[in-house]
Amino acid sequence: MTEATARQSTMSHEEWEVRKDLAAAYRLVALYDWEDLVFTHLSARVPGPEHHFLINPYGMLFDEITASSLVKVDRDGEIVDPGATNRVNPAGFTIHSAVHMAREEAGAVLHLHAPDGVAVSAHKDGLLPLSQTAMLCLDHIAFHDYEGVALNLDERERLIRDLGDKNMMLLRNHGTLTVGRDVGEAFTYMYFLMKAAEIQVRTLAQGEPYLPSQQAIDTTSEQSKQLGMASKLTWPALLRKLERIGSDYAT
Repeated sequence: MTEATARQSTMSHEEWEVRKDLAAAYRLVALYDWEDLVFTHLSARVPGPEHHFLINPYGMLFDEITASSLVKVDRDGEIVDPGATNRVNPAGFTIHSAVHMAREEAGAVLHLHAPDGVAVSAHKDGLLPLSQTAMLCLDHIAFHDYEGVALNLDERERLIRDLGDKNMMLLRNHGTLTVGRDVGEAFTYMYFLMKAAEIQVRTLAQGEPYLPSQQAIDTTSEQSKQLGMASKLTWPALLRKLERIGSDYAT
């Protein structure tokens, strides 16, 4: 019996499926070059009434993460997984626990420091309606001002107040955050947000941008209401991508 099989035998089928999805998200973040060494975090709620969630072991690169290596913690950041031998990052816990505790439907929370996302978070006007992708994101975005490295548990109240019911957030001078009912939905939101940020950085580098009409912005905003539903198509396709390149995320 492999170590991964032994770990899998200690948990429910539902937990193992969430572990595989979350590990896949870590690998995809690395694949898209959005990682920041061992920093930033992706988390997912473990099915069940215990209010436990999964997060990466501190010190592992994102392209090393597997389903069995993820660490299960409670809402206070205490490790509750008897098989875990690694520690977690307290700054990662602060941000993710805030959202999981406040949003019952938050099955997954993704937080990145990718350069284009940080650049747009530091722009005075945030995300601009410079592309169709950006316009699909605008109504989903909240903002939270930078308060220092997220070690202060008091910040949680302000962060969830600023997030409200939105599914995307620009953490000013810091990075991006998305929330989804599951890992696939949260990743799809992040993909759209990061693509919009990348386009904005490139567009502004060219000089004065061309802005669409307010009518076009409003129309696209209305069309964006079901943006999260795109994950029904995108997530299975992304998992197939990982399988084609031989990723061992599901071990």
